[in-house]
Amino acid sequence: MAKRTVLLTGACGHVSGRMIDALRERYDLRLLDVKTTDSEGEAVEGVHVADLLNRDRDTYREYFRGIDAVVHTGFKGTVNHRHTDFWKEHDNVMMTYNVYQTCIEEDVRRVVMMSSNHAADFYEPLIWEEKVDFVTKDDYPLTDNFYGWGKISYEALGFVFATGSMNDGKRLENVQIRIGAPRESDFEDPPKDLKRLHRSLGAYFSARDQAQLVIKSIETEDITDLHGVPFQVFYGISGNSHRFWGISDAMKKIGYAPEDDSAVKFADIVGPVYREASGQ
Repeated sequence: MAKRTVLLTGACGHVSGRMIDALRERYDLRLLDVKTTDSEGEAVEGVHVADLLNRDRDTYREYFRGIDAVVHTGFKGTVNHRHTDFWKEHDNVMMTYNVYQTCIEEDVRRVVMMSSNHAADFYEPLIWEEKVDFVTKDDYPLTDNFYGWGKISYEALGFVFATGSMNDGKRLENVQIRIGAPRESDFEDPPKDLKRLHRSLGAYFSARDQAQLVIKSIETEDITDLHGVPFQVFYGISGNSHRFWGISDAMKKIGYAPEDDSAVKFADIVGPVYREASGQ
């Protein structure tokens, strides 16, 4: 069987870097970014330079041609810790529109979009205040910052394209992955505050679980929702014992089977913190 051809945007970024080898091994992988080097200044092999913010989609259309699925991790710049830059997030939403529209025009089957847990981050303080126990993708997306607004917009716009109503019935299948904490650095100096530590443990997303979730999101044939729309939202975290976001939908719908649990993986690091906090 011929390999699928997959386009990875934001190919030089951190999120892409955690899964690029796994995707290269499995697919005929096409790479796009606005630069050709990663955050360490190392060249990323095979990257085509394109600005997906450009409204003239003909400047990058060729890279979408013949593609089975697009994994969109492209993101403009960084945000401050309060996520107050509206125009930067506006640009990210515009970039997402360009990706969706080019996919429709070039007959791409599916987009796997890197959304974020911030699409529903209004609930998180309520968790730590013990007013809410758990958040799932079925909870109404609410945020109090522009970064989260941008991710909600990714998802809402993706649903529009998935329905096909604005494209004469032509549907762009959509999987939105609300990335948790895709990093090991949270445990290099684990927080002594137990709620903050619980947060780090619950949000953790290992590189191999990330690659698996993305691959299954690309390859699962049927991703229709209860209304028959090919659209899903999944939380991107590992199988953490401390999780406070739901992943059972991804496990049931696409067979996601996370291999890592932060409480096990980082037991030697966080164990002493818990023992000290409990006076043991």
